[in-house]
Amino acid sequence: MDQIRKKRIVPVAVIENVDDAVPLAEALLAGGLEVIEITFRTTAAEVAMRNITKALPSMLVGAGTVLDADQLERAKDAGARFAVAPGLNEKVVTASFALGLTFIPGVMTPSDVERGFGLGCKLQKFFPAEIAGGVPMLKALAGPYGHTGVKFIPLGGIGPKNAAEYLALPIVAAVGGSWLCDRKLIAEKNWKAITALTAEALKIADSATKRS
Repeated sequence: MDQIRKKRIVPVAVIENVDDAVPLAEALLAGGLEVIEITFRTTAAEVAMRNITKALPSMLVGAGTVLDADQLERAKDAGARFAVAPGLNEKVVTASFALGLTFIPGVMTPSDVERGFGLGCKLQKFFPAEIAGGVPMLKALAGPYGHTGVKFIPLGGIGPKNAAEYLALPIVAAVGGSWLCDRKLIAEKNWKAITALTAEALKIADSATKRS
């Protein structure tokens, strides 16, 4: 997780074709980013994780949209080192820790935050960020929870135009988003564009970190 906190950007990828997995990861690496979250929204997800971890050992691969223990086991077997969910399911959190996978649950309310913290999840996904109140909501959550060590990765409606605003908040560890791994760019195999977007995102993160 130190790697995520250092770069502060977590690209979220929906991979339809397994052949696109390694080139996509290579494009992110070329832009300076060594992390990728691959969602379990497609049948290609598991093989995509396995292909990336085998071909690019330096890449920190995470499994996204993890909804049950079976997906956790498949992610672990495929080489994933962390798991992310849109919500907070206590059984899935417990199963993830038993497998040795860091788990990042999705939260939206103070009650969600406290449940996650109680389970040992100090890194939580604030989702869906923009709809759930965005930066003002995170500032409000920082009041009662900032001192606890809880940090958030907001995701949902975040892109290059508003990422810096989120990253300027001390309670935000990183931002997640799909704009770096745009489905259209992947379908077009426009790896150069993805590399350029990655480099731009890291500049935004670096600038926001220096200002905060």
